[in-house]
Amino acid sequence: MGRNTRKRRSPLAVRAVAASAALAIGGGGLIWANFYASAHETNSSPNTTKAAAAQVATISCPDVGQKLTSVPANAKSNVDTELATLDKQITEAYARLASSRQAQANDAGFVQNAILSPLKDKRSAVIGRIKIDFTRVGAAAPTTLDGLAACTGTTANQAQTTAGGQNNGQNNGGQNNNGQNNGGQQNGGQQNNGGASASAAPSASAPANIGGQAGNGPVAADFVDITKVAANVQGKPQKGANASRGTFTTQCGVNANKNHNTDNVIVAPGVTNGAHHLHDYVGNQKVNAFSSNQTFLQGGTSCQNKSDLSSYYWPVVRLQDGSQDFDQNADGGGKEGNVGKILTPVQAQIKYVGSPASKVVAMPQFLRIITGDAKTTTNGLANANAHWSCTGFENKVQLTSQYPICPQGSNVVRTFAFQSCWDGQNIDSANHRTHVAFADPASGVCGNGFKAIPQLTMRLVYKIAPPVLQNGVVKNAYAVDGFPEQLHKSATDHDDFISVTTGGLANKIANCINTGKQCR
Repeated sequence: MGRNTRKRRSPLAVRAVAASAALAIGGGGLIWANFYASAHETNSSPNTTKAAAAQVATISCPDVGQKLTSVPANAKSNVDTELATLDKQITEAYARLASSRQAQANDAGFVQNAILSPLKDKRSAVIGRIKIDFTRVGAAAPTTLDGLAACTGTTANQAQTTAGGQNNGQNNGGQNNNGQNNGGQQNGGQQNNGGASASAAPSASAPANIGGQAGNGPVAADFVDITKVAANVQGKPQKGANASRGTFTTQCGVNANKNHNTDNVIVAPGVTNGAHHLHDYVGNQKVNAFSSNQTFLQGGTSCQNKSDLSSYYWPVVRLQDGSQDFDQNADGGGKEGNVGKILTPVQAQIKYVGSPASKVVAMPQFLRIITGDAKTTTNGLANANAHWSCTGFENKVQLTSQYPICPQGSNVVRTFAFQSCWDGQNIDSANHRTHVAFADPASGVCGNGFKAIPQLTMRLVYKIAPPVLQNGVVKNAYAVDGFPEQLHKSATDHDDFISVTTGGLANKIANCINTGKQCR
C-alpha cells in the first residue's frame, strides 16, 4: 500500500502560549468552567498563571483507527463500531474532566485516578474486542494496538504546541502547493477567549478567563491578523508535456437548505453521532450513518448536474458571539461543546483539477476520501490539510494552525485540496488513508505505483465580522466544529467526499481534464 506524501514544514519560532479551557455540561445546557488566568490580567500573578497552565486542559489518546491499516472485510462492521465506541469514551471522559475542576483543585491525583485510569480500562476492553473480531474471522490479531489503551492529560501549553500554536510549523498537505507554512506570525493574544454567553458563570475554584463560548476553545492564540503574516505561498510544480490541464466545476450550492447531521458514514457507519460534531452536506441528499452505496444512488443531489450524486461534507463553522443554534442541547452540538451560530458559506466552489505530471484516470464509483485530520490536537500535524485565508490574500498567505482575522471588506476563505493519487484497487482503506495519497510536492508525480485521479478542490467563503483581540482575549471568535477534546483548533479542520456518479460522469470529468478543457 502507498503512504501519504506530505509537504515539507517550515517551523518558525513564536512566543509561548498558554491557552485552552474546559466544558461543563449541566442540566438544560452548557456552563463553561474557566480554569486559568491570562498573563495580561491585572490580578494574575506569575505563580497563578504557571499553576493554571499546568492544569489538565484536555485528554490525549492514541488514535487506534489510524493504526489499523488492514481489517478483514467480514470484521469491518464490528471494528468500525468499536472504534466509534473509543471516540464516545473519550468524549465522555472529557466531559468528566471539564465538569470536575473543583475536585481536581482539591486532589492532585483526581484526573489520573478518577478519569484516566477508568478510561484506560474501558479502552483496553474495546481494544481486546477488536482483536477478538480479527481472530473470529481467522485473521491474526493486530499487534499494532498493543499499548494504545492509556491516555494522558494534556496541559494548555501542550495542547497549544501540539496543534501548532506555539511552533506554528505548517505543512500544506498537498494544497495545490499553495497552503504552505503559515508564517508563524503571532497575534500577541496569549490566552483565552471572550464571547461567552452572558448567562454563563465561572467556576468558583477556577482562575479567571476562558477559551471559547463553551469553554473548550478557541483561544486568542488561535487567531492571527492576516495582514501581519509574511507571504508563505510557494509555487506549483511546473507542468510537464503530459500534464492534464483541464478543470471540471460542479455547482452544488452552499447547503442553504441546512442539510446537517453529526454522523460520519465513512468513519463510523451505522453509528448515530459518530462524528460528535455537525457537518454541512452538499451534493447527495441522503447521507447519514446508515446510508449505503445503494442509498447514495437513490439520494438525489443539490448539484446542478444531476449525474453528480457525490457527497461533499465538512464540519460547520460557528460564530461564538454568545448566540446559540438549533442544536444547543443536542449530541454533537451544545452537549459536546460545539456552540454558537452556524454560518452558511456565501460561496462554495467545487472543482476537479488535473495532474502537472500526467493524465488522470476516472475516479472509481463510491471512492471515499477524507482529507485533513479531526484529531490534530492529539495526533499532531502530520495529516493536517485545511487552509485558511482571506479574500485578497489567498495567493500570499495560507494558514493551517491559526484562523485568520481578515481586514474589513475581506471574507474568510477555507480551502481543501484532496489526495490526488489512488492505489488503483480500493475505494477505501481501514484507516481511510492508505488507499489514496498526495502527489510529490515538487514534481506532482504519484509514487508507489499509484495512479493520478482528478484532484478534488474545494473553496468555501464566509462573511464573518473580524474577531477582536484585546488584552489577550478574543471576542466574537469563530471556529469549526470538532470533537470536544480537540479544543476547536483550526488544524483539526477536515473534509469528506464520496464519489457517486451516473451517466458516465466520472469518465466525462477525466476526459475533460485530460483534454485541457474547462467544463461544468
